[in-house]
Amino acid sequence: MAPSSSSGLTFKLHPLVMLNISDHLTRVKTQLNPPASSCANGNNPSTGDATLLPQDFRVYGCVIGAQKGRTVEIFNSFELLLDPTTDTLDRSFLEKKQELYQKVFPNFYILGWYSTGSEANESDMSIHKALMDINESPVYVLLNPAINHAQKDLPVTIYESEFHVIDGIPQPIFVNASYTIETVEAERISVDHVAHLKPSDGGSAATQLAAHLTGIHSAIKMLNSRIRVLHQYLGSMQKGDIPCDNSLLRQVASLLRSLPAAQSEKFKEDFLMEYNDKLLMSYLAMITNCTSNMNEVVDKFNTAYERNSRRGGRTPFI
Repeated sequence: MAPSSSSGLTFKLHPLVMLNISDHLTRVKTQLNPPASSCANGNNPSTGDATLLPQDFRVYGCVIGAQKGRTVEIFNSFELLLDPTTDTLDRSFLEKKQELYQKVFPNFYILGWYSTGSEANESDMSIHKALMDINESPVYVLLNPAINHAQKDLPVTIYESEFHVIDGIPQPIFVNASYTIETVEAERISVDHVAHLKPSDGGSAATQLAAHLTGIHSAIKMLNSRIRVLHQYLGSMQKGDIPCDNSLLRQVASLLRSLPAAQSEKFKEDFLMEYNDKLLMSYLAMITNCTSNMNEVVDKFNTAYERNSRRGGRTPFI
């Protein structure tokens, strides 16, 4: 396992980057190794040359974003071409892509590159060094495509490079960097739309609802477990079992101050007022609905007795 970073940089990763990497890998896999149904129907004329992809098949690309002070924000990414024989990047393609993105996003710069796999290996360092002439300290975003249902965290790792002295020689190595997920309104709408897409196997609405509720349950369960761990840690700190960490206490205090004051009198007053307004609106809507139904019944009653009166029947008094 790679050591932790000591640069002090704060990384913010946008969901669009993860979606782009996942789409890149899925699309390339489908093109090079189409499904059996497509081969049988003859939809792909080049299926005869398709071969099974190796288990360590990978895709590569660049990540772009902006850096403000000690905060690095990764907004987007684009694909790269890699020569498999020499393991080198297509520099002309990279420079062309960089020029096009600079015209559309003048404030975005190449921050590093991405790939897929379970962990960083030695061959990745050669690609990492090749990008140092564009960014002297590039970042490496690694997406693990393997499905692990027991894993609670995102299968994304961000690496930095640091020089460590090994056998008396300074050598660059990959170190883990912590990151947070940052979203804007457009990304939240897109991610929510992708999460609610109908399953490809024709699943019913009940199946989608069950999957959605299962995801919410897992998220609440994870939040509960992390709050329990934090509560136990603070309890042990209060008892003196572990040393006091002022930095952690400040973070906890900041988190608690950001929560709404649900027990204040002002909150109760506003909540009851809004609750009563909702009940009043529901009551008025119910009265209006009942009045409309009663009006329809009266109209039908008058119409029916009006026909009887024309035939010589008695006329009701309404």
